[in-house]
Amino acid sequence: MTITFVGHGYVGIVTACVFADLGNTVYVIGRTPEKIKKLESGDPIIFEPGLQEVLKRNLLAKRIIFTTDYNVAIPSSEIIFLAVGTPPKENGEADLTSIFSVAKEISKHLGKHYSVISCKSTVPVGTNRKIKDIIEKNKPKNALFDVASCPEFLREGTAVNDTFFPDRVVVGSDSKRAIQMLLKLHKPLPGERIIVRLESAEIIKYASNSILSTKISFANLVSFLCEKTGADVEEVLDGVGLDKRIGRSFLFPGIGYGGSCFPKDVLALIKTGESLGIDMKLLIAVNDINQRARDNFIEKIISKTPSKNIGIWGLSFKPNTDDIRFAPSIYIIEKLLAHGYKIKAYDPQAMEHTKKELNHGIIFVRSAFDAVKDTDALIILTEWNEFKQINLHAIKDLMKTPVIIDGRNIYDPTTIKEIGFTYYAVGRQ
Repeated sequence: MTITFVGHGYVGIVTACVFADLGNTVYVIGRTPEKIKKLESGDPIIFEPGLQEVLKRNLLAKRIIFTTDYNVAIPSSEIIFLAVGTPPKENGEADLTSIFSVAKEISKHLGKHYSVISCKSTVPVGTNRKIKDIIEKNKPKNALFDVASCPEFLREGTAVNDTFFPDRVVVGSDSKRAIQMLLKLHKPLPGERIIVRLESAEIIKYASNSILSTKISFANLVSFLCEKTGADVEEVLDGVGLDKRIGRSFLFPGIGYGGSCFPKDVLALIKTGESLGIDMKLLIAVNDINQRARDNFIEKIISKTPSKNIGIWGLSFKPNTDDIRFAPSIYIIEKLLAHGYKIKAYDPQAMEHTKKELNHGIIFVRSAFDAVKDTDALIILTEWNEFKQINLHAIKDLMKTPVIIDGRNIYDPTTIKEIGFTYYAVGRQ
Protein backbone atom coordinates (compact mmCIF):
# COMPACT_ATOMS: atom_id res chain seq x y z
CA MET A 1 0.00 0.00 0.00
CA THR A 2 0.98 3.65 -0.34
CA ILE A 3 0.60 5.55 2.91
CA THR A 4 1.63 8.88 4.41
CA PHE A 5 2.57 10.03 7.90
CA VAL A 6 2.27 13.71 8.70
CA GLY A 7 4.78 14.27 11.48
CA HIS A 8 8.13 12.62 12.21
CA GLY A 9 8.27 12.67 16.00
CA TYR A 10 8.50 9.44 18.00
CA VAL A 11 5.20 8.08 16.73
CA GLY A 12 5.53 9.22 13.13
CA ILE A 13 9.10 8.19 12.38
CA VAL A 14 8.98 4.85 14.21
CA THR A 15 5.66 3.74 12.74
CA ALA A 16 6.58 4.98 9.27
CA CYS A 17 9.83 3.00 9.30
CA VAL A 18 8.08 -0.18 10.48
CA PHE A 19 5.37 0.01 7.81
CA ALA A 20 8.05 0.66 5.18
CA ASP A 21 9.88 -2.41 6.45
CA LEU A 22 6.69 -4.41 5.90
CA GLY A 23 6.87 -3.57 2.18
CA ASN A 24 4.71 -0.46 1.89
CA THR A 25 5.61 2.77 0.15
CA VAL A 26 5.66 5.34 2.92
CA TYR A 27 5.78 9.12 2.67
CA VAL A 28 6.66 11.21 5.71
CA ILE A 29 5.73 14.90 5.69
CA GLY A 30 7.58 17.37 7.89
CA ARG A 31 7.80 21.14 8.19
CA THR A 32 11.54 21.77 8.52
CA PRO A 33 13.80 21.25 5.47
CA GLU A 34 16.85 20.78 7.72
CA LYS A 35 15.20 17.89 9.56
CA ILE A 36 14.03 16.35 6.29
CA LYS A 37 17.63 16.39 5.03
CA LYS A 38 18.81 14.66 8.19
CA LEU A 39 16.16 11.97 7.83
CA GLU A 40 17.07 11.47 4.17
CA SER A 41 20.69 10.94 5.23
CA GLY A 42 19.68 8.19 7.67
CA ASP A 43 19.65 10.28 10.84
CA PRO A 44 16.34 9.57 12.67
CA ILE A 45 16.78 12.80 14.71
CA ILE A 46 15.70 11.04 17.91
CA PHE A 47 17.55 8.35 19.85
CA GLU A 48 15.58 5.10 19.83
CA PRO A 49 17.28 1.67 19.93
CA GLY A 50 17.13 -0.07 16.54
CA LEU A 51 15.47 2.82 14.71
CA GLN A 52 18.43 4.01 12.68
CA GLU A 53 19.02 0.54 11.25
CA VAL A 54 15.39 0.23 10.10
CA LEU A 55 15.46 3.74 8.65
CA LYS A 56 18.65 3.17 6.66
CA ARG A 57 17.41 -0.19 5.39
CA ASN A 58 14.25 1.34 3.97
CA LEU A 59 15.96 4.41 2.56
CA LEU A 60 18.24 2.04 0.66
CA ALA A 61 15.21 0.10 -0.58
CA LYS A 62 13.52 3.41 -1.53
CA ARG A 63 10.39 2.48 0.41
CA ILE A 64 10.41 5.60 2.62
CA ILE A 65 10.32 9.13 1.22
CA PHE A 66 10.64 12.36 3.22
CA THR A 67 9.15 15.63 2.01
CA THR A 68 7.73 18.98 3.07
CA ASP A 69 5.31 18.98 0.12
CA TYR A 70 1.81 17.65 0.78
CA ASN A 71 1.17 17.46 -2.96
CA VAL A 72 3.99 14.94 -3.38
CA ALA A 73 2.53 12.50 -0.86
CA ILE A 74 -1.19 12.97 -0.27
CA PRO A 75 -2.79 12.49 -3.73
CA SER A 76 -1.42 8.94 -4.15
CA SER A 77 -1.86 7.75 -0.56
CA GLU A 78 -4.53 5.23 0.40
CA ILE A 79 -4.10 5.87 4.14
CA ILE A 80 -2.92 9.13 5.70
CA PHE A 81 -1.88 9.10 9.35
CA LEU A 82 -1.87 12.23 11.50
CA ALA A 83 1.07 11.93 13.87
CA VAL A 84 1.68 15.46 15.11
CA GLY A 85 1.98 16.63 18.69
CA THR A 86 -0.88 17.50 21.02
CA PRO A 87 0.98 19.28 23.84
CA PRO A 88 -0.84 20.53 26.93
CA LYS A 89 -2.05 24.09 27.22
CA GLU A 90 -1.40 25.94 30.49
CA ASN A 91 -4.75 24.68 31.84
CA GLY A 92 -3.97 21.05 30.96
CA GLU A 93 -6.20 20.79 27.90
CA ALA A 94 -4.70 19.23 24.76
CA ASP A 95 -3.61 21.83 22.22
CA LEU A 96 -5.12 20.67 18.93
CA THR A 97 -3.82 23.54 16.79
CA SER A 98 -1.41 21.35 14.81
CA ILE A 99 -3.96 18.57 14.33
CA PHE A 100 -6.58 20.87 12.85
CA SER A 101 -4.01 22.73 10.73
CA VAL A 102 -2.70 19.48 9.30
CA ALA A 103 -6.23 18.18 8.63
CA LYS A 104 -7.00 21.32 6.63
CA GLU A 105 -3.79 21.00 4.63
CA ILE A 106 -4.37 17.32 3.90
CA SER A 107 -7.90 18.02 2.67
CA LYS A 108 -6.67 20.41 -0.03
CA HIS A 109 -4.48 17.73 -1.62
CA LEU A 110 -6.74 14.67 -1.56
CA GLY A 111 -6.89 12.81 -4.87
CA LYS A 112 -9.93 11.50 -6.69
CA HIS A 113 -9.46 8.00 -5.27
CA TYR A 114 -10.74 6.95 -1.83
CA SER A 115 -8.53 7.73 1.18
CA VAL A 116 -8.61 6.98 4.88
CA ILE A 117 -7.46 9.77 7.19
CA SER A 118 -6.47 8.08 10.43
CA CYS A 119 -5.39 9.86 13.59
CA LYS A 120 -2.45 8.34 15.49
CA SER A 121 -1.97 11.43 17.64
CA THR A 122 -3.51 11.23 21.10
CA VAL A 123 -6.58 13.46 20.96
CA PRO A 124 -9.58 14.11 23.24
CA VAL A 125 -12.85 12.37 22.54
CA GLY A 126 -14.75 14.08 19.72
CA THR A 127 -11.63 15.33 17.91
CA ASN A 128 -11.88 12.94 14.96
CA ARG A 129 -15.39 14.12 14.16
CA LYS A 130 -14.05 17.70 14.09
CA ILE A 131 -11.28 16.50 11.76
CA LYS A 132 -13.94 15.02 9.50
CA ASP A 133 -15.81 18.34 9.38
CA ILE A 134 -12.62 20.24 8.52
CA ILE A 135 -11.78 17.87 5.67
CA GLU A 136 -15.34 17.90 4.36
CA LYS A 137 -15.29 21.70 4.15
CA ASN A 138 -11.88 21.99 2.46
CA LYS A 139 -11.51 18.92 0.19
CA PRO A 140 -11.81 18.91 -3.59
CA LYS A 141 -15.36 18.25 -4.73
CA ASN A 142 -14.75 14.70 -6.02
CA ALA A 143 -12.46 13.49 -3.22
CA LEU A 144 -13.72 10.48 -1.28
CA PHE A 145 -12.56 9.84 2.27
CA ASP A 146 -13.37 8.43 5.68
CA VAL A 147 -11.93 9.23 9.07
CA ALA A 148 -10.58 6.70 11.55
CA SER A 149 -8.73 6.59 14.85
CA CYS A 150 -5.82 4.18 15.18
CA PRO A 151 -4.01 5.09 18.42
CA GLU A 152 -0.43 4.03 19.09
CA PHE A 153 0.80 2.22 22.19
CA LEU A 154 4.55 2.31 21.71
CA ARG A 155 6.93 2.99 24.60
CA GLU A 156 9.97 5.18 24.17
CA GLY A 157 13.05 3.04 24.52
CA THR A 158 11.28 -0.02 23.08
CA ALA A 159 9.27 1.74 20.37
CA VAL A 160 10.54 -0.25 17.39
CA ASN A 161 9.85 -3.61 19.04
CA ASP A 162 6.46 -2.40 20.31
CA THR A 163 5.47 -1.39 16.78
CA PHE A 164 6.59 -4.68 15.23
CA PHE A 165 4.97 -6.71 18.04
CA PRO A 166 1.92 -4.83 19.39
CA ASP A 167 -0.32 -6.24 22.11
CA ARG A 168 -3.33 -4.93 20.23
CA VAL A 169 -4.32 -2.92 17.19
CA VAL A 170 -7.20 -0.55 17.89
CA VAL A 171 -9.24 0.71 14.93
CA GLY A 172 -12.11 3.11 15.45
CA SER A 173 -14.33 4.28 12.61
CA ASP A 174 -17.92 4.56 11.40
CA SER A 175 -16.83 3.18 8.02
CA LYS A 176 -16.48 -0.53 7.32
CA ARG A 177 -14.37 0.30 4.28
CA ALA A 178 -11.92 2.33 6.37
CA ILE A 179 -11.73 -0.43 8.97
CA GLN A 180 -10.97 -3.05 6.33
CA MET A 181 -8.19 -0.93 4.81
CA LEU A 182 -6.55 -0.39 8.17
CA LEU A 183 -6.86 -4.09 9.01
CA LYS A 184 -5.22 -4.91 5.68
CA LEU A 185 -2.32 -2.57 6.44
CA HIS A 186 -1.81 -4.13 9.88
CA LYS A 187 -2.23 -7.74 8.69
CA PRO A 188 1.50 -8.65 8.97
CA LEU A 189 1.56 -7.56 12.62
CA PRO A 190 0.55 -9.71 15.61
CA GLY A 191 -1.80 -8.60 18.37
CA GLU A 192 -5.50 -8.60 19.14
CA ARG A 193 -7.71 -6.57 16.77
CA ILE A 194 -10.05 -4.20 18.61
CA ILE A 195 -12.71 -2.71 16.32
CA VAL A 196 -14.62 0.11 17.98
CA ARG A 197 -16.44 3.37 17.32
CA LEU A 198 -14.42 6.58 16.97
CA GLU A 199 -15.13 7.82 20.48
CA SER A 200 -14.07 4.52 22.06
CA ALA A 201 -10.73 4.53 20.23
CA GLU A 202 -10.01 8.06 21.40
CA ILE A 203 -10.74 7.22 25.04
CA ILE A 204 -8.86 3.88 24.96
CA LYS A 205 -5.55 5.68 24.54
CA TYR A 206 -6.17 8.15 27.36
CA ALA A 207 -7.54 5.45 29.64
CA SER A 208 -4.51 3.21 29.00
CA ASN A 209 -2.01 5.91 29.88
CA SER A 210 -4.03 7.05 32.86
CA ILE A 211 -4.25 3.58 34.45
CA LEU A 212 -0.50 3.11 34.01
CA SER A 213 0.09 6.52 35.59
CA THR A 214 -2.24 5.50 38.41
CA LYS A 215 -0.14 2.39 39.12
CA ILE A 216 3.01 4.51 39.37
CA SER A 217 1.36 7.02 41.69
CA PHE A 218 -0.07 4.19 43.78
CA ALA A 219 3.44 2.74 44.13
CA ASN A 220 4.68 6.13 45.27
CA LEU A 221 1.83 6.44 47.77
CA VAL A 222 2.88 3.08 49.21
CA SER A 223 6.49 4.33 49.35
CA PHE A 224 5.36 7.29 51.48
CA LEU A 225 3.79 4.82 53.93
CA CYS A 226 6.90 2.64 53.96
CA GLU A 227 9.23 5.51 54.75
CA LYS A 228 7.08 6.49 57.74
CA THR A 229 6.77 2.95 59.12
CA GLY A 230 10.08 1.21 58.42
CA ALA A 231 8.64 -1.11 55.75
CA ASP A 232 10.48 -1.75 52.47
CA VAL A 233 8.46 -0.64 49.45
CA GLU A 234 10.09 -3.15 47.11
CA GLU A 235 9.17 -6.03 49.42
CA VAL A 236 5.62 -4.68 49.74
CA LEU A 237 5.11 -4.24 45.99
CA ASP A 238 6.63 -7.64 45.24
CA GLY A 239 4.04 -9.13 47.56
CA VAL A 240 1.25 -7.11 45.96
CA GLY A 241 2.40 -7.73 42.40
CA LEU A 242 2.37 -11.52 42.72
CA ASP A 243 -1.42 -11.32 42.67
CA LYS A 244 -2.18 -12.13 39.03
CA ARG A 245 -5.05 -9.67 39.05
CA ILE A 246 -2.59 -6.84 39.77
CA GLY A 247 0.90 -7.70 38.52
CA ARG A 248 4.16 -5.90 39.27
CA SER A 249 4.33 -3.99 35.98
CA PHE A 250 4.37 -0.19 36.48
CA LEU A 251 4.25 -0.52 40.27
CA PHE A 252 7.47 1.49 40.31
CA PRO A 253 8.14 3.81 43.25
CA GLY A 254 10.54 6.66 42.67
CA ILE A 255 10.46 10.26 41.48
CA GLY A 256 7.28 9.95 39.43
CA TYR A 257 6.35 9.57 35.80
CA GLY A 258 7.39 11.94 33.03
CA GLY A 259 7.72 11.94 29.26
CA SER A 260 5.56 13.15 26.43
CA CYS A 261 2.50 11.00 27.22
CA PHE A 262 1.59 10.30 30.85
CA PRO A 263 1.70 13.85 32.27
CA LYS A 264 -0.22 15.48 29.43
CA ASP A 265 -2.68 12.60 28.94
CA VAL A 266 -3.67 12.47 32.61
CA LEU A 267 -4.27 16.23 32.59
CA ALA A 268 -6.15 16.10 29.29
CA LEU A 269 -8.46 13.34 30.53
CA ILE A 270 -9.10 15.33 33.72
CA LYS A 271 -10.11 18.33 31.61
CA THR A 272 -12.28 16.22 29.33
CA GLY A 273 -14.09 14.70 32.30
CA GLU A 274 -14.59 18.06 33.98
CA SER A 275 -16.01 19.52 30.77
CA LEU A 276 -18.60 16.72 30.86
CA GLY A 277 -19.46 17.37 34.50
CA ILE A 278 -17.65 14.27 35.80
CA ASP A 279 -15.85 14.28 39.15
CA MET A 280 -12.21 13.53 38.25
CA LYS A 281 -10.79 13.38 41.80
CA LEU A 282 -9.13 10.02 41.18
CA LEU A 283 -6.89 11.31 38.38
CA ILE A 284 -6.38 14.64 40.13
CA ALA A 285 -4.94 12.62 43.03
CA VAL A 286 -2.76 10.62 40.62
CA ASN A 287 -1.32 13.88 39.30
CA ASP A 288 -0.88 15.33 42.81
CA ILE A 289 0.93 12.23 44.11
CA ASN A 290 3.24 12.33 41.10
CA GLN A 291 4.22 15.88 42.04
CA ARG A 292 4.55 14.95 45.71
CA ALA A 293 7.00 12.18 44.81
CA ARG A 294 9.32 14.73 43.20
CA ASP A 295 9.03 17.17 46.08
CA ASN A 296 9.66 14.42 48.65
CA PHE A 297 12.80 13.43 46.81
CA ILE A 298 14.05 17.01 46.74
CA GLU A 299 13.44 17.26 50.49
CA LYS A 300 15.40 14.03 50.95
CA ILE A 301 18.35 15.39 48.96
CA ILE A 302 18.40 18.62 50.95
CA SER A 303 18.24 16.81 54.29
CA LYS A 304 20.71 14.01 53.47
CA THR A 305 23.47 15.68 51.45
CA PRO A 306 26.53 16.59 53.55
CA SER A 307 27.26 19.55 51.25
CA LYS A 308 25.83 21.17 48.11
CA ASN A 309 28.47 19.61 45.88
CA ILE A 310 26.71 16.75 44.07
CA GLY A 311 26.78 14.58 40.98
CA ILE A 312 23.68 13.52 39.05
CA TRP A 313 23.24 10.40 36.96
CA GLY A 314 20.34 10.43 34.50
CA LEU A 315 18.45 13.24 32.77
CA SER A 316 16.04 11.54 30.37
CA PHE A 317 12.62 10.71 31.77
CA LYS A 318 13.37 6.99 31.35
CA PRO A 319 16.29 4.88 30.08
CA ASN A 320 16.95 4.15 26.39
CA THR A 321 15.69 7.51 25.19
CA ASP A 322 17.02 11.06 24.88
CA ASP A 323 13.60 12.54 25.67
CA ILE A 324 13.47 15.06 28.53
CA ARG A 325 9.90 16.26 28.01
CA PHE A 326 8.28 16.57 31.47
CA ALA A 327 11.27 14.64 32.87
CA PRO A 328 11.37 14.66 36.69
CA SER A 329 15.08 15.45 36.42
CA ILE A 330 14.46 18.93 35.01
CA TYR A 331 12.14 19.91 37.85
CA ILE A 332 14.44 18.42 40.50
CA ILE A 333 17.59 20.06 39.12
CA GLU A 334 15.92 23.46 38.82
CA LYS A 335 14.87 23.27 42.48
CA LEU A 336 18.34 22.18 43.58
CA LEU A 337 19.98 25.00 41.64
CA ALA A 338 17.61 27.43 43.35
CA HIS A 339 18.88 26.05 46.69
CA GLY A 340 22.48 26.77 45.71
CA TYR A 341 23.64 23.28 44.73
CA LYS A 342 26.70 22.83 42.52
CA ILE A 343 25.88 20.06 40.05
CA LYS A 344 27.82 17.87 37.67
CA ALA A 345 25.51 15.78 35.49
CA TYR A 346 25.80 12.85 33.11
CA ASP A 347 23.35 10.99 30.90
CA PRO A 348 24.22 8.57 28.08
CA GLN A 349 21.90 10.26 25.57
CA ALA A 350 19.99 13.26 26.89
CA MET A 351 22.67 15.85 27.68
CA GLU A 352 22.36 17.87 24.46
CA HIS A 353 18.62 18.32 24.96
CA THR A 354 19.14 19.17 28.63
CA LYS A 355 21.75 21.82 27.81
CA LYS A 356 19.06 23.71 25.89
CA GLU A 357 16.69 23.49 28.86
CA LEU A 358 19.20 24.13 31.65
CA ASN A 359 21.87 26.45 30.29
CA HIS A 360 23.35 27.73 33.54
CA GLY A 361 24.52 26.48 36.91
CA ILE A 362 25.21 22.91 35.84
CA ILE A 363 28.34 21.22 34.48
CA PHE A 364 27.77 18.45 31.93
CA VAL A 365 30.48 15.79 31.96
CA ARG A 366 31.50 12.95 29.65
CA SER A 367 31.08 9.95 31.93
CA ALA A 368 29.40 8.63 35.04
CA PHE A 369 32.81 8.62 36.70
CA ASP A 370 33.42 12.30 35.92
CA ALA A 371 30.03 13.16 37.44
CA VAL A 372 30.99 11.83 40.89
CA LYS A 373 34.62 12.92 41.11
CA ASP A 374 35.21 14.98 44.29
CA THR A 375 31.48 15.18 45.08
CA ASP A 376 29.78 14.65 48.43
CA ALA A 377 26.70 12.87 47.08
CA LEU A 378 25.48 11.04 44.00
CA ILE A 379 21.85 11.54 42.95
CA ILE A 380 20.32 8.93 40.61
CA LEU A 381 17.39 10.17 38.51
CA THR A 382 17.23 7.69 35.59
CA GLU A 383 17.73 3.92 35.77
CA TRP A 384 20.09 3.39 32.84
CA ASN A 385 21.67 -0.08 32.73
CA GLU A 386 25.07 1.61 32.64
CA PHE A 387 24.47 2.79 36.20
CA LYS A 388 23.20 -0.57 37.42
CA GLN A 389 26.32 -2.37 36.20
CA ILE A 390 28.98 0.21 37.06
CA ASN A 391 31.98 -0.50 39.32
CA LEU A 392 30.71 0.94 42.59
CA HIS A 393 34.03 0.41 44.36
CA ALA A 394 35.65 2.74 41.82
CA ILE A 395 32.81 5.22 42.26
CA LYS A 396 33.31 5.24 46.02
CA ASP A 397 37.02 5.94 45.64
CA LEU A 398 36.31 8.99 43.46
CA MET A 399 33.87 10.64 45.86
CA LYS A 400 34.77 12.90 48.78
CA THR A 401 31.84 11.52 50.75
CA PRO A 402 30.28 8.20 49.64
CA VAL A 403 26.59 9.11 49.77
CA ILE A 404 24.05 7.87 47.20
CA ILE A 405 20.47 9.12 47.03
CA ASP A 406 18.71 6.81 44.62
CA GLY A 407 15.46 8.01 43.06
CA ARG A 408 14.97 4.78 41.10
CA ASN A 409 15.85 2.08 43.66
CA ILE A 410 18.37 0.46 41.33
CA TYR A 411 20.62 -1.01 44.03
CA ASP A 412 20.20 -3.54 46.82
CA PRO A 413 20.56 -1.55 50.07
CA THR A 414 22.47 -4.29 51.92
CA THR A 415 25.03 -4.79 49.15
CA ILE A 416 25.70 -1.11 48.60
CA LYS A 417 26.05 -0.39 52.30
CA GLU A 418 28.60 -3.22 52.56
CA ILE A 419 30.69 -1.44 49.92
CA GLY A 420 30.78 1.54 52.26
CA PHE A 421 28.13 3.90 50.94
CA THR A 422 25.55 5.75 52.95
CA TYR A 423 22.51 4.87 50.87
CA TYR A 424 19.08 6.47 50.70
CA ALA A 425 16.40 5.13 48.36
CA VAL A 426 12.64 5.63 47.94
CA GLY A 427 10.46 3.82 50.47
CA ARG A 428 13.39 1.78 51.76
CA GLN A 429 15.40 1.94 54.97
